Amino acid sequence: MFFFDPSIVVLIPAIILALWANSLVKSNYRKYKQVKNNINMTGAEVAMHILQKNGIYDVPVVAVEGELTDRYEPRKREVRLSKDIYYGETVSSVAIAAHEVGHALQHSHKYVPLQIRHAIFPVARFGSTAAFPLFFIGFLFNTPVLMNAGIIFFVTALLFQLVTLPVEFNASQRAFKQLSEGFVVDPNEMAGVKKVLNAAALTYVAAALMSLLQVIRLLVLRNMRD
Repeated sequence: MFFFDPSIVVLIPAIILALWANSLVKSNYRKYKQVKNNINMTGAEVAMHILQKNGIYDVPVVAVEGELTDRYEPRKREVRLSKDIYYGETVSSVAIAAHEVGHALQHSHKYVPLQIRHAIFPVARFGSTAAFPLFFIGFLFNTPVLMNAGIIFFVTALLFQLVTLPVEFNASQRAFKQLSEGFVVDPNEMAGVKKVLNAAALTYVAAALMSLLQVIRLLVLRNMRD
C-alpha cells in the first residue's frame, strides 16, 4: 500500500514538528493553567470585556465541553471556550480567550485572509476527504486521471492550511494588543501569554508543512507510475 511505501520518509520532518508542537501546546497550557492572573478575571469575562471594548455586542461567549476545544464559530458568531478557560482565572484563560476573540475582531473588521479561509473551507474539507481514496485507486490501477484528481483535491487542503497561518498569527497579534492596552498585565504574565499562543501557532505551522510534504509525496508517487 502506498501509504507505507518508502516515500513516507518525506513526511518525517513534519511528523516530528507536529509531535513537538502538540507536546509544547499541552505543557504550556497546563503550566499556565496553574498560574492565577493578576486581574482576577475569568476567560469569559476577558472575552466579553474585549468584545464590548471594541463595540461588539452581538457575539456571545459560551462554554463548551472538552480540553483545548476553544474556537470562534463564524457561522453562529460565537466565541466558544472550554470550561477550564471559560471559568478559569489563569494566564492560560486570558491568552486563549483573547485569541479566540481575535477571530471575532477579524470577522467584524472583514479581515481578508479570514474571509478567504471561510470561502474555501467547504472545498478544502471535501478535497481532504476525497484526495486519498481517488489517488489510491488511481495508483493501484495506474490511472493518471484519478491520481491527478487526488493531488488537485489535496492541494485545496494545502491552500486552506496556508491561509490559516496568517489568520492564526493575526488573531494572536490582536490578542496581545488588546491585553496590553486594555488590562494591567505584568511582563511575567505577558510572557506566559506569548508562550501559550506561540506554541499553539506552531501546530498550524506543522499542519501546513505536513500538507505541503504530503503533496510532494503524492507527486513523487505519481511520477513513479509514468
